[in-house]
Parts: sequence; C-alpha cells; structure tokens
Amino acid sequence: MALLRPFYDLLDAYLMQLYSNPILTKSITSCVISTSGNFVAQYSSGAKSINRHTLLAFFLFGLFFGGIIPHYFYTYLELFVPGAVTSAVITKIVIERLLFAPAFTAFTLYILTCLEGKSHNEAFRQLKTVFSPILFANWKYISAIHLLNFCVVPPLLQVLIGNFVGFFWVVYLANKRNCRQEKKLK
Repeated sequence: MALLRPFYDLLDAYLMQLYSNPILTKSITSCVISTSGNFVAQYSSGAKSINRHTLLAFFLFGLFFGGIIPHYFYTYLELFVPGAVTSAVITKIVIERLLFAPAFTAFTLYILTCLEGKSHNEAFRQLKTVFSPILFANWKYISAIHLLNFCVVPPLLQVLIGNFVGFFWVVYLANKRNCRQEKKLK
C-alpha cells in the first residue's frame, strides 16, 4: 500500500486542480496527452526523427482546443440532459456520438494540419481523405467507452478516464495521419 501512496497523492492533487481550475487543468492535461500520444505514435512507427512541427501542432491543439471545447460541450450536455437514468444516458450518447464526435473530429483534423503550417487547401484535402475512416473508427471503438463512462464512472472521474482513453486515441489518430502523409510522399 505504501507503494501506491505517491499515485494517490498525485491523483488527489489532480482532482483538487480539476475542481478548483477545471478549464486550465483540462487544457494542460489535454496538451500533455496530445503531445505524448503523438510522440509515442511517431516513435512506435519507427520514424528516423521526431517531427517537431507535428508535436508542436498537437501541443497547441491540446492546450487551446482539446481541453476547452470538450469541457464546455459536456458541461452544457449535462445541463440540457441531466441525470444518469437510462433515457438520459442514451440521449447523451446519441448527441455526443452523432453531433459532437463528427464536428470535433473534423475540427481537430483541420486545425492540426493548419497548426503544422500547411495551407487551407492542404488541410481541407487531408480532411476529405482521412475524416471518414477516423470518424468510423471513433464510432466503432470509442462509443462503448463513452457508454461505460456515462453509466459506470462517477462524474468526477469521467475526465480522467476520458484522458486515459484520449491518449490511445491520439496515438491512433497520429498514426492514421502519418500513414496518409507517407502515402502522399510516395
């Protein structure tokens, strides 16, 4: 039990910051997760060198958008569809999966490309190429996790679980984008 004490202290500090400074905490957490997820994706793909432009793009996206936009979306979702009864959970899932997921996925793909210093045309071209496969993968893999998160996880820990899943989603997203860019170079 003594070995877990540092973990509990860190979790306690994180939850206190989440309570007292939710937007800043979520922004910094998203920034760290996005950047580390992209780094892991680049490293695991066998890249000869780490693309710093892509790391910076994921860093900036996480800091300025990745924590703030979902924070407000889920805050307002809870206001408009309160409760944890089955009908409320199903309504939240349908709204999140059919409205927020496509819009946020498109926004993410477009902004990441722009933050890498590419033009609007290149960002839009990449969006047209990778949007559908990434959105369908999001629906396929993330929907069940969202359902469990809404049904089982206490609201205070939902962000933490979402961040944990987000790390793996960023690795997947970065790998998909990297594959698209490699195909383009060939």
